[in-house]
Amino acid sequence: MPDAALRLKNLAEQLLGAPLPVRIRAWDGSEAGPPGGPTLVVRNRRALRRLMWKPGELGLARAWVAGDLDVEGDLYAVLDRLAEFIWERDEDAKNLRESLRDPKFRAAARSLIGLAAPFLPPPPPQEEMRGRGRLHLHTKGSDRQAISHHYDVGNDFYELVLGPSMVYSCAYWGADEEAAFTLEDAQRDKLELIARKLALKPGMRLLDVGCGWGSMAIHAAREHGVTVVGVTLSQEQAAYARKRIAEEGLTDRVEIRVQDYRDVRDGPYDAISSIGMAEHVGAEQYLEYAHALHALLEPGGRLLNHQIARRPQADESTYTVDEFIDAYVFPGGELAPVGSTVGLLERAGFEVRDVEAIREHYALTLRRWVANLEARWKEGQRLTSPGRARIWRLYMAASALAFERNHIGVNQVLAVKTPEAGTSGMPLRARTWR
Repeated sequence: MPDAALRLKNLAEQLLGAPLPVRIRAWDGSEAGPPGGPTLVVRNRRALRRLMWKPGELGLARAWVAGDLDVEGDLYAVLDRLAEFIWERDEDAKNLRESLRDPKFRAAARSLIGLAAPFLPPPPPQEEMRGRGRLHLHTKGSDRQAISHHYDVGNDFYELVLGPSMVYSCAYWGADEEAAFTLEDAQRDKLELIARKLALKPGMRLLDVGCGWGSMAIHAAREHGVTVVGVTLSQEQAAYARKRIAEEGLTDRVEIRVQDYRDVRDGPYDAISSIGMAEHVGAEQYLEYAHALHALLEPGGRLLNHQIARRPQADESTYTVDEFIDAYVFPGGELAPVGSTVGLLERAGFEVRDVEAIREHYALTLRRWVANLEARWKEGQRLTSPGRARIWRLYMAASALAFERNHIGVNQVLAVKTPEAGTSGMPLRARTWR
């Protein structure tokens, strides 16, 4: 009689010390767990072998990307129910090897080995980034490789996920975001919000660091009459952005370069936008990043730094990068608390004038991206690869929940290169850009 699901359920509950909150369906057709609701599908024994060889998040991620694990029903519901066990129980989820040394877990481990046989380590999915350790050095070459891994997966795929705006950062939603207010409306409003914070005017020069597919550069040039230089490390992004700029008739005002921000030498600029780029810089290099942008600005020039942040830890030395994100999504990426970011910008010479937290806006944005991908799922798999489509679906859905639960946030930090005389050029009343 098929009983793999029941054995998995009992094993999971023994290891986790709590009832399993989702139903399980195993490769032998058996099911166990609470009836109704979402179901975690274990398609084959290989999923168990992945968990045995890489306990915790990375093993689960490999099984998901390879299609050994799947979800039937609402993905958000499964992630929400499993969050306590996967992400919030650090000792159980990330240090399972140590847990298995405890005698009370050894019988469970033997049972898992029996289910997982033959006990050979499956190779990682092809989408996994190899040699990730050196990417955290954040040399120009390693940063270029990391950016290519994330962004050079096909512009058509990103069009499907992001929609016509082609903006890959948090949108800015209005009060009617659940009604007629579309993702494109919210992304337009975000770009306009940044333009107003930077006080863009005709004749100014804007540097857009990490320019993506050119949306901010196009908006600034078309709507505010500025001259823009956009830099990216992605060849595919640059080609796409240049095509859009030509179609808009803006080639005389917008230049897109495949260039590291550390190699930009044609300052000064009147304003700099850095939207969703600083997460790639790395903690050790962040002060260098801040100094570089400060040096590229005119006295009185403004920087708008739009960046994801994590919650601070009691002991910051224990911070580790999320394994799934590092292996499959943003290799070499690091998050910092907003207080650390503000402090480093100030150390570089900036005067920080405004910090706006828009955490809830990113959750709404991610849910729209997930909906776009799910609505055209087969096409999304065809445009990139089945494994990569699964990566994007999981990371965007999990990130939406992380923003909703206040595990991570996103902030727009407006800073000024205030001259020695102290004239910042800022209005006396803050946020007049609204």
